Amino acid sequence: MNKGNLIVLSGPSGVGKGTVLKKLLQEYTDIEYSISATTRPSRKGEIDGKDYFFLSLEEFFQKVDNNQFIEWAKVHDNYYGTPRDYVDKTLGEGKDIILEIDIQGARMVRESYPEAIYVFLLPPSFDELEKRLNKRGTEDEKTKEIRLRNARTEMKELANYDYQIINDDLDETVEKLKAIIIAEKCRVRK
Repeated sequence: MNKGNLIVLSGPSGVGKGTVLKKLLQEYTDIEYSISATTRPSRKGEIDGKDYFFLSLEEFFQKVDNNQFIEWAKVHDNYYGTPRDYVDKTLGEGKDIILEIDIQGARMVRESYPEAIYVFLLPPSFDELEKRLNKRGTEDEKTKEIRLRNARTEMKELANYDYQIINDDLDETVEKLKAIIIAEKCRVRK
């Protein structure tokens, strides 16, 4: 049995990663989504074990100490990590798996999984990114400014990604991401 592909999806806060993934997973069932662990509080409607594994700082760092994450990082004053056992089990079963992680996490994943497929989701413009953050309504003004400043830094990492997609139209973005996944599934990787 062939090993599955690991797809890493990154992009700045507010670019629409969650929305794109939700639609992708509804339309394309031949891929698994890796749920991340986080120390941030849950947002309205988020479910532990479905959207994230919500952990205390102590629980999170126990897992770090036991090397139970393939990546982990501090982002916007909270910690996030990807559980190693779930990813390896899924890939070993020949299934593709997609991670939604920031650029710090993607750097760490690249160390253990250089053969992974790295995709960066871009906003059509910074003005549009700011509008999306405002519409989301989950950040105060200070947090929003931090996220916009971080977005400019994250954009400097584009050269480290195999693919870049501008998220201007949800349906088109999902189709492009799906096409990348299908094309990579057919490609023989070294």
